[in-house]
Amino acid sequence: MRRILPFLLVLLTIQTVAQNDLPVGLAPGEAVQMPAYLNNIEPNGIVTPPASPVRTAAEWEEMQAITITWTSYTSVLREIVRAAQTEAQVYIVCNDSNTVKTYLQNGNVPLINLHYLIVPYNSVWIRDYGQNTCYTNDVDSLILVDWIYNRPRPKDDTIPRRIAAAFNIPIYETTQSPNNVVHTGGNFMSDGLGTAFSSELVLDENPGHTEAEIDSIHSHFMGINRYVKMTVLPYDGIHHIDMHIKLLDEQTLLVGQYPQGVADGPQIEANLQYVLSNFMTPNGTPYKVIRIPMPPDSWGDYPDNGGYYCTYTNSVFVNNTVILPLYYAQYDTTAIRIYEEALPGYNIVGINCNSTISASGAIHCITHSVGTNDPLLISHFSLSNTTNTTVP
Repeated sequence: MRRILPFLLVLLTIQTVAQNDLPVGLAPGEAVQMPAYLNNIEPNGIVTPPASPVRTAAEWEEMQAITITWTSYTSVLREIVRAAQTEAQVYIVCNDSNTVKTYLQNGNVPLINLHYLIVPYNSVWIRDYGQNTCYTNDVDSLILVDWIYNRPRPKDDTIPRRIAAAFNIPIYETTQSPNNVVHTGGNFMSDGLGTAFSSELVLDENPGHTEAEIDSIHSHFMGINRYVKMTVLPYDGIHHIDMHIKLLDEQTLLVGQYPQGVADGPQIEANLQYVLSNFMTPNGTPYKVIRIPMPPDSWGDYPDNGGYYCTYTNSVFVNNTVILPLYYAQYDTTAIRIYEEALPGYNIVGINCNSTISASGAIHCITHSVGTNDPLLISHFSLSNTTNTTVP
């Protein structure tokens, strides 16, 4: 018996660590669990679309809170708290608030604007299973919308309704037929004006629906009237677009760029050209494109040679601050400069993400947000170039 007990303790420890360190992608064995998981989804929110017109907020709109789950990669989470707490309230999903407070204080992070939700969870990837901020009648009433998480992680899938309860906000769910949709936040971005972007993963994960049906559900629940979908990338194992592209505003696309012919570079370029050739901004002008390097990992390898999927597009807006992942100075300084030039007036904060990127995720993947209750929506497109022949 004395030999068995240590073995059991080690086994339990391994299981606990594995639970907290679940990858952003499917863990071993999760794929075969998905059918049973999907057959046992129970609604906990409103499963019919809102009666009023809906608008999904853009990430750069005003938020009242940023949300994180305190489990893996706590050194990165701590720096996110440091950067975000003066911009918004920080809601921390955790199992022990005192442990979180001690860790923050040991890192000289003030305990201001922090709130703790002591609820069960499975993983750190709150972007993928978290809530989506929407408004009825443009800016009238704040609601949250939640899809079925594309991982068989039932505790994670309860987090959106727990956050909704904490804020006393109605939550709508696409969990019941005919409006059931499996989706993930890392594969979705909205311009706040009715256009959304995803990879075709959203089609692959919903084989029971046609593309028109998926579009219709997003239209009724989230006000998406133009849903752009791009071919999945060959070396991005999770097929989340936040790993290589980001909307900086209604008319600007930040696009990851590999060296010529490397890794997913050719498919990213093909997807970009598809977007530019077939879609205009809501203002009817061509999209502006800003390119940013997709760096190799610290061993000099790219994903097509087994390297990590290092990316600078996996950043997050927190009101007047933008937090982006960093890896090493050779490329980081270029990335910071590109963000500063593209987003004048924003506070650009970088956080080293060499620990998280090995799991195919960075800053955007482990954060989400709750919009403000009383937003002021200003949509102003930049003026096109003009020729002044009197005063050149």
